[in-house]
Amino acid sequence: MLYTLLAFLLALGVLITFHEFGHYWVARRCGIRVQRFSVGFGKVLLRRTDRGGTEWALSAIPLGGYVKMLDEAAPGAGEQERRQAFNHQPVGKRMLVILAGPVANLLLAAILYTILGLVGRVEPQPIVAAPPAHSAAAAAGFQQGDRIVSIDNAVVRSWSEARWHLIDALTSGGDVPIIVDPGKGSMREYTLHLEAPGHVSENTDLMAAAGLRLAPGRPVIDRVSAGRAAATAGLRAGDIVVGVNGLAHPTMSELVGNIQTHAGAPVMLNILRDDKPSSVVVWPVAETAKDGARVGRIGALLTADVPVTNVRYDFPESVVNGVGHTFEATWLSLKMIGRMATGGASLRNISGPVTIADYAGQTARIGLSAYLGFLALISVSIGVLNLLPIPLLDGGQFVYCVLEAARGHPVSDYWRLKGQQFGLGLLMALMVLAFFNDFSRLFS
Repeated sequence: MLYTLLAFLLALGVLITFHEFGHYWVARRCGIRVQRFSVGFGKVLLRRTDRGGTEWALSAIPLGGYVKMLDEAAPGAGEQERRQAFNHQPVGKRMLVILAGPVANLLLAAILYTILGLVGRVEPQPIVAAPPAHSAAAAAGFQQGDRIVSIDNAVVRSWSEARWHLIDALTSGGDVPIIVDPGKGSMREYTLHLEAPGHVSENTDLMAAAGLRLAPGRPVIDRVSAGRAAATAGLRAGDIVVGVNGLAHPTMSELVGNIQTHAGAPVMLNILRDDKPSSVVVWPVAETAKDGARVGRIGALLTADVPVTNVRYDFPESVVNGVGHTFEATWLSLKMIGRMATGGASLRNISGPVTIADYAGQTARIGLSAYLGFLALISVSIGVLNLLPIPLLDGGQFVYCVLEAARGHPVSDYWRLKGQQFGLGLLMALMVLAFFNDFSRLFS
């Protein structure tokens, strides 16, 4: 729990502080006085004032940060102070300052995606399992063991890249050309025809719904318990199971199922040990499972041997991919918001701080690459959220500036107040919905 909390606070602090720094950086260059830049909220613990008059503060509550600008010059203030007030700036400068926060989040995402491309990530190869009958993948001609080489002329190196290049078509429908390597010395080209899903729920796996699943790895003996049936039969850690009772290339579930249903009976296992084939006969021992059923067990821990690849790019390619990935993530986020607004996607897809904290902890435990990928995705989400035309958010303030530029005078205080009340009500409703979804996931 503590690890998850720390990972969440670090993510929130970095992302919101970077957002506020975008506002600060552009405001200073527009000649606006920034009175305080605070990392955190609440009571100020440490402070320092720079030569420009900005107080840099570290506050007690580590939930992001804020920038306080000079909004209005004091009554009787001189011309210089008036020129430094935000509300006295030309509308164009104010628009730049408002947009700077969300743009900073999108820039941070592009930087993180670029770093991930340079560092590289070990990911499963894009090898598909046998598609279910009547699925879109089966209709296209996909077969067990096909390795995806390219999707719509984009090179695919890993399963996550395949998912990423397909996600737009999976949510919107269309025909997608896919080239695969079946492992027989020649390439094949399929056309995957996808229908736009009528309603996307939070648990919908659109890849699986299309019939595209990652091929399960070969079962591998990870650990053998001394004195148990596996050790007696001569099985060792590292043995790869390639056959069970005449069934070639069993999946993990097929292997376990054979063992569990043959308590007290011989099970023939075909294995690879140091790339050399051999066979062993193991006698599962009947034991009582948690549900009271009698099942066969051999005293071995299994794992899956999934083919992986190291996805890594040079610097120019990493930059291009980082920017492209950020753009695509932004576009897909906007499309999902649109689908939720029109009923095409479930509102249960909205997540709150509990779910985000959970993902922060999970990715931090997996490793730095996973955590950086999580930060990039959440940074895109923060940028997109703040661009929405809702009063109290940056997007709503930008709309006010657009109206001011079009009409020649600012929006009246009355309508600003009404907009703030509407925006506050909408954001509170979204927050309640997000917490409801969080706790529903937590207790379901």
